Amino acid sequence: MDNQKREIAITGMTCAACANRIEKGLQRLEGVSTANVNFATEKAAVTYDPDQIGLQEVEQQIRKLGYDVIIEEAHLDITGMTCAACSTRIEKGLSRMSGIKSANVNLALETATVSYDPAAVQLIDILQKVQKLGYEATQRTDDTADQTDHRQREIQEKTRKLIISAVLSLPLLWTMFAHFSFTSWMYVPNIFMNPYFQWALATPVQFWIGATFYKGAYSALRNGSANMDVLVSLGTSAAYFYSVYLVLIGSVHGLYFETSAVLITLILLGKLFEARAKGRSSDAIQKLMKLQPQIAIVERNGETVEIPIQDVTLGDVLVIRPGASVPVDGTVLSGASAVDESMLTGESLPVDKQIGDKVFAATVNANGSLRVEASNVGKDTVLSNIIRVVEEAQGSKAPIQRLADRISGVFVPIVVRIAIITFLIWYFAVTPGNFAEALTSMIAVLVIACPCALGLATPTSIMAGSGRAAEIGVLFKTAEAMEQTRSIDTVVFDKTGTITKGLPELTDFHVKDESARNQLLGLAAASESDSEHPVAKAITSYGIEQLPTLPPIETFEAIPGYGIRTAIEGQTILLGTKKLLARYEVPFDPSIASVDQMEGQGKTVMFMAVDGVHEAVIAVADTIKETSKQAIAELRAMGLDVIMLTGDQQMTAQAIANTAGIEHVIAGVLPDRKAEVVRSLQSDGKRVAMVGDGINDAPALAVADIGMAMGTGTAVAMEAADVTLMHGDLLRVVDTVQMSELTVRNIKQNLFWALAYNSIGIPIAAAGLLAPWLAGAAMAFSSVSVVLNALRLQRVNLKH
Repeated sequence: MDNQKREIAITGMTCAACANRIEKGLQRLEGVSTANVNFATEKAAVTYDPDQIGLQEVEQQIRKLGYDVIIEEAHLDITGMTCAACSTRIEKGLSRMSGIKSANVNLALETATVSYDPAAVQLIDILQKVQKLGYEATQRTDDTADQTDHRQREIQEKTRKLIISAVLSLPLLWTMFAHFSFTSWMYVPNIFMNPYFQWALATPVQFWIGATFYKGAYSALRNGSANMDVLVSLGTSAAYFYSVYLVLIGSVHGLYFETSAVLITLILLGKLFEARAKGRSSDAIQKLMKLQPQIAIVERNGETVEIPIQDVTLGDVLVIRPGASVPVDGTVLSGASAVDESMLTGESLPVDKQIGDKVFAATVNANGSLRVEASNVGKDTVLSNIIRVVEEAQGSKAPIQRLADRISGVFVPIVVRIAIITFLIWYFAVTPGNFAEALTSMIAVLVIACPCALGLATPTSIMAGSGRAAEIGVLFKTAEAMEQTRSIDTVVFDKTGTITKGLPELTDFHVKDESARNQLLGLAAASESDSEHPVAKAITSYGIEQLPTLPPIETFEAIPGYGIRTAIEGQTILLGTKKLLARYEVPFDPSIASVDQMEGQGKTVMFMAVDGVHEAVIAVADTIKETSKQAIAELRAMGLDVIMLTGDQQMTAQAIANTAGIEHVIAGVLPDRKAEVVRSLQSDGKRVAMVGDGINDAPALAVADIGMAMGTGTAVAMEAADVTLMHGDLLRVVDTVQMSELTVRNIKQNLFWALAYNSIGIPIAAAGLLAPWLAGAAMAFSSVSVVLNALRLQRVNLKH
């Protein structure tokens, strides 16, 4: 049999060393020919001979090494859920299946994410299990248009049924109001008062429009649980069948057909509002998707042609005209322009792009024409990754939601008991023998207690909050990260590339003779122009910015450990350390600049001599970003302890910390010890957020309570983090904490009002102070109010 190649998802890796360990462990297995483990994607590509070794043995080896395996992950669309009890039942039902590692069902999104072992269970088995539980499940597609169409079809179907239900219920509602003394002036057609006419109107509402409630209730009860459908079915059926009984015995008084019909109509109205509001909660993602053009202009066979974006392949050369959106990620081959990247980073200022710079899908080319080579297409673009991360965060479950899940699991049975007790108390004690009064109070209790609002409280806030965060350039990977960020008390910053720009800049250029400044700068910049060293590039870049041209270099000699020696325009230039001057017996002139002061500020100081005379002192440093000081000040004002963690020497680190406004510095830390420092802080009771951008930060990002990776950094760092900050601006760290705080506050508001609504509404209904149709209206309003409150997060304006 031919070798087989399988991709295996692995959890538990904290650094690149873990990936290497797994690779070596798998390669030791007989029958495994290759094993490549990618720490960034947390996946292993394993090629093996199935005649010698099975996939389960490969998995067992990974587990023996101390890591866990998720073979497959299915994303499902689920229809038919009505409340939190439904999502909880599906989760429990799937979790009991052999081979299912985890199942997470999102009521608000009507989706499920199931991790499973295909060797033990197949996707078709999972879909059939959901159907047996009484719901419809299909595998989720990546086609956003299909998902949008599905949502629109759902809204259209609900609207159609609502209109029909309302038309049939209106005459019944008319007759109900006609019984009140203050509406004695109302004209009521005689046919409306005919009990058989009322029966005829109520029947299609009860059994056709309301069929979904009966189906849901039957499935729930068959599987040993109860949900909102059970409450609605019990309440409306009691009113309907009692009315039928009265009609059959010849009574024309005390009919409750309007109660059952109006209840179903009001519940449908609430469900329609929910569907519309839930659609709005994903507006942020929809806006991003709409920014990506559907057509790309590419160069093919010497001509420019328009092709669908899905036909763009790696290596294609695209033409991006002024004002057009970039179709895919790529590298600029020719041209120069400013590109608006605000939809990805939240940064309003356009970014200048030249040859060699990266451009990203959905960003907008402002004023120049660009030729771009496609480097990432389809699912691999930055935009697609952002959408994937936000969708996964919206689909995940926050720890705070466990409270709602536990309550909803026992809520419906308790409510049914309360309703029965209410009926018995009214029938035997409050109004002895009055069946109608007892029935009315029981129906009101059943209807007002539907736990829809409780189930929607958390996921709708997570959806709205994570969507708004994505708009400002903050990507939460999970709902748990969004919830837990607000509880951090310590923020640890990497220095290079995080607090600082990560590239040295020329900060000081002191000369003996000010009149010769430009001439000396030109000699220094030209001397370093052939070097690739970051310090050399800083000097050359500064010279190019300040001067129109640089003189040509005649000879170049690198002197390791000392500096360089060049010849320009017949002059001999020395540029390097103080030891370089001593080596060529050039007297040092201390009057040019205070070297000790610059070194105390963490700067790299170099000395320049021309024809044996010390002429200039140059200082280069990695400067802090423009907003670092403001961001750190705001974090400290929020009561957070700010620490800088770096491998630099103490003097350099302290200089940067002083400039940025950081009091606590941990310097001289090797990359492999950064995670140990974070663990040490955690052992002292600190809840730590680590902010970094490099590969060496990945272990610390992984072990921190919350890891925040700068989007300008490496892919490894971003994969290890809980939050990705798409712009390299530290003010996004402030926004992250604030967004977490606002979202959790919104969740708590929703949970409080959902619980308070039931705590207050049930006793009022049991006391007979609430007519069933008003209870239905209140129940519908509670769900809609929760969703609308969550949508307020989409309008949050953070000060940055």
